[in-house]
Amino acid sequence: MSHVSIIIPTLNEAKCLGRTLRHLSLLTPPAWEVLVVDGGSSDETIAIAQTAGVQVISAKQCGRAAQSNQGAEVATGEILCFLHADTLVSDDLVTVIEQTLADKTVVAGGFISLMAGESTTRWAVSLHNWLKTYYAPLLFRPHLFFQGLRLLFGDQVIFARRADFWECGGFDSNLPIMEEADLCIKIVRRGKIRLVNRIVQSSDRRVAKWGFFKATAIYLYIGFLWGVGVSPQYLKQFYQDIR
Repeated sequence: MSHVSIIIPTLNEAKCLGRTLRHLSLLTPPAWEVLVVDGGSSDETIAIAQTAGVQVISAKQCGRAAQSNQGAEVATGEILCFLHADTLVSDDLVTVIEQTLADKTVVAGGFISLMAGESTTRWAVSLHNWLKTYYAPLLFRPHLFFQGLRLLFGDQVIFARRADFWECGGFDSNLPIMEEADLCIKIVRRGKIRLVNRIVQSSDRRVAKWGFFKATAIYLYIGFLWGVGVSPQYLKQFYQDIR
């Protein structure tokens, strides 16, 4: 059995972190460790994490990529799993991850993200996000697609072996968005990326704020411009933080 370290970067996630940690407390088998790397929350995020009994780390550099890297540096498990604070996982998460990486040709993986709110399931957005895992690399990096590239994003709960993650340099801490896609492009050179045929549930808070059509347009716009080489630093202006 491998040791799976779960890393959660946070910033003012008090509204959803407690529920996420409750789901993690039900994992069978349990995770080796759960690390919350906080970027300076001004709400109850840190208190919620401490009450749940997980390790809280103060970020040296704010930003999801930098915080994830810092968590990976502290983590002691052979497998790293990066989880957003607003994403819920099933109780067999650890088993599924271990079984996926038991295939030595697979270097990393993620799950199908089902986006939902308190009373709404965003079926259309979720379907597009699933399709994007395949069509985006096929369209923009076809040579890597046939090597096993699948473009995964943060709400898909990306996991990888610790050694492979660091061998390719981890996340680029200078990227404000698209750091997961950048990681996929780097790590695929060491093996295939697997989209696991299982669902995790992610918050629809961004779609709820923007509306379906605006959210879809923004996702497509950012994805296309990134695919043709536009800087993520420029694209960040279109992708506001929503809590």
